[in-house]
Amino acid sequence: MNDESVPRLYLDDKEIILIGTAHVSKQSVDEVKNVIEKEKPDTVCVELDQQRYNSIVHQNRWQQMDIFKVIREKKSTFLLINLMVSAFQKRIAKQFNIKPGQEMIQAIESAKSIDATLILADRNIQVTFLRIWHGIGLKGKVQLLTSILFGFFDEEEITEETLESLKAKDTLTSMLGEFTEAFPRLKAFLVDERDCYLAQKIKEAPGKKIVAVLGAAHVPGVTREIYKEHDLNALTKLPKKSNKPRFISWLIPIIIIGIIASTYYFSRSAAKDLTLSWILWNSILSALGTILAFGHILTIITSLLIAPFTSLNPFFGAGWVAGLVEAFIRRPHVKDFEDLSEDIFTLKGFWKNKVTRILLVVIFTNIGSVVGSFIGGADVLRIFLRTIKGP
Repeated sequence: MNDESVPRLYLDDKEIILIGTAHVSKQSVDEVKNVIEKEKPDTVCVELDQQRYNSIVHQNRWQQMDIFKVIREKKSTFLLINLMVSAFQKRIAKQFNIKPGQEMIQAIESAKSIDATLILADRNIQVTFLRIWHGIGLKGKVQLLTSILFGFFDEEEITEETLESLKAKDTLTSMLGEFTEAFPRLKAFLVDERDCYLAQKIKEAPGKKIVAVLGAAHVPGVTREIYKEHDLNALTKLPKKSNKPRFISWLIPIIIIGIIASTYYFSRSAAKDLTLSWILWNSILSALGTILAFGHILTIITSLLIAPFTSLNPFFGAGWVAGLVEAFIRRPHVKDFEDLSEDIFTLKGFWKNKVTRILLVVIFTNIGSVVGSFIGGADVLRIFLRTIKGP
């Protein structure tokens, strides 16, 4: 153990030892075990929140998931992104024959073995995600989702030497520089804020000797921020929801309905044309999304029938209704939940597993509905303007 790879900090009467790890590295697991057993700290802090801790210690968590509840609470996209990120990490871990997050598992086990206090020092993952989602704007959202998607499909193997090199200070600084350039606003929520949160939790941890097990990317920031005071409430506060999206979600249906109704005043045939256009664009594109997700034929028919109406109702989305129908018709079995951790490794598995297929139905049908609403709305406006101008 050298001081460069494992910084040792002193704060008042506390000695704080930071272990920077790569989350799918065998060397990191050994380092965590050796440092904790040698130092015998009073407290071990880990870069986990309660949700991720539960996912590590309760391997059967997928079997207890209520897919209907996920859809009703509109968490399908969040869950699917989590699964894709998990799949990407697990694929690397499988390459090196190690469980993802094994260094955190080792930290938990080593803390128990020496009877040290265990502190979950990271911010709640949903809070982090929501702060990112509300803070990066539309362009940032597209970049983030695209990055996750391409990361999932990228099957290029990574050498262990490359993985371990991420722990080198100069390489890490360079990597974060490129990351900041590509996603400047994303880094503020994903890295910088969590550096502050982790630093505050670590220094507030009980005991005089503390070992903190962190991803290597957080070590420089925590080393800097630990000497400052940070407001944990401010770092976990969710941004206020803007009334603008709600206003727009009501305004568009009102405009569409108003245009259709007023067109009847000028021409009944034109009113029928634009009504038909709205129905066809919404129905066909929503159903196409369901088809791309390999939804059941009854789910596809449901999308066809409901999309023109759900597009005019801000409380319901075509994807959510289609997802509930798909879940009812093809209710996931215990085996689907048991196989989930393996099926998310491959594109074929995502579509084969009933759990992920339901999530895909929700998302793809909603995307089809949104695109259909834009195209259908534009066509409705075109027919309306042509009608009021006359021949």
